[in-house]
Amino acid sequence: MNTSYTSATTMQADVAMAQAKHMPTPTKSTSITSIRKVAQDFEAFFLGQMLQPMFANLDVEEPFGGGSSEQMWRSLQVDEYGKAVAKNGGIGIADNLVKEMLKMQEGL
Repeated sequence: MNTSYTSATTMQADVAMAQAKHMPTPTKSTSITSIRKVAQDFEAFFLGQMLQPMFANLDVEEPFGGGSSEQMWRSLQVDEYGKAVAKNGGIGIADNLVKEMLKMQEGL
């Protein structure tokens, strides 16, 4: 297995887990809509991070490809892909987060 890919994937997973630790703690007054939004935002971020390696080694097309602008644009584009996937049902991360956050809220 490619070591650089493994370390990049590990780093992305670490970033996603660190982001999860900063999620707001639900309170009794937290609405289901805001819980759903936080869960969907997290899933979008996670998917964006997981999609980054897929686009990392793509060749750029002339005349507009290459350089730091290309890297920045591609990063933003992949983040938007993650948001689009999460908004259209995602892969189930948001649904599971909503369930867990509601359980946490019931325990308060």
